[in-house]
Amino acid sequence: MTQTAGITITGVSGRMGQMLVQQVAEHAQTLLVGAVERSGHDWVGQDLGVAMGGPANGVIVTDDAAQAMRDAQAVIDFTAPAATLGFAAMAAEAGIVHVIGTTGMTEQEIAQLKTPAERAIIVRAGNMSLGVNLLTLLTRKVAAALDADFDIEIIESHHNRKVDAPSGTALMLGEAAAEGRGVTLAEVSDSGRDGMTGARKRGDIGFSAIRGGDIVGEHDVMFAGAGERIILRHIASDRALFARGALRAALWGQGRSPGEYDMLDVLGLGD
Repeated sequence: MTQTAGITITGVSGRMGQMLVQQVAEHAQTLLVGAVERSGHDWVGQDLGVAMGGPANGVIVTDDAAQAMRDAQAVIDFTAPAATLGFAAMAAEAGIVHVIGTTGMTEQEIAQLKTPAERAIIVRAGNMSLGVNLLTLLTRKVAAALDADFDIEIIESHHNRKVDAPSGTALMLGEAAAEGRGVTLAEVSDSGRDGMTGARKRGDIGFSAIRGGDIVGEHDVMFAGAGERIILRHIASDRALFARGALRAALWGQGRSPGEYDMLDVLGLGD
């Protein structure tokens, strides 16, 4: 694709929002055309560049997301589940690509994306990085190759300001492991160990969450058997990789048929 795509960013004052602004400015095929924040936020009504502590860039931060999407070809959304569902309806109405990096969405909330996906291209992933999506594929394959005598444990580490646990990436990896074993994650998930929990149940997929400091993101998938362990690992050291992946998804979605996609589709690794 050589045509420039106009991008609107929601939650623009957040760490990912500001990283996305920087990446859009540096990308030859993208142009920032909209910046959205919640009503009452200090940035609303300000020039975005000034609000970020730099020179004016002519983009005024607004709390009117529908207006901000009118001149866009894609909206990139790393916000909160309730906000994301609202943005999905607006993106469908505008007929633009909706890239969703929001984590912590329940199965019921994810199911609500089906209606807007009938009219819009939705690319949703718990993690936008190439490496993590390759890790997802490997997790599925290893889980399919090993029986339930190998316990599966997903260990994830993030910064101390992350509000959801397990992380969206950890859940994505858990889904891949469960798919490899031919079960649903809801049937075998174990993420609430505390106190006298008893012995581990055969076939369960466990989750452990670590929060501390400024850890960008680390994920291990451990297959622990008698006398041996297999550990698949991904370490993210730069948050910009998630923003780059989101931009890639926004560009990939141009001209696609309406529907729900993920980063494996974007990377040409989907089934």
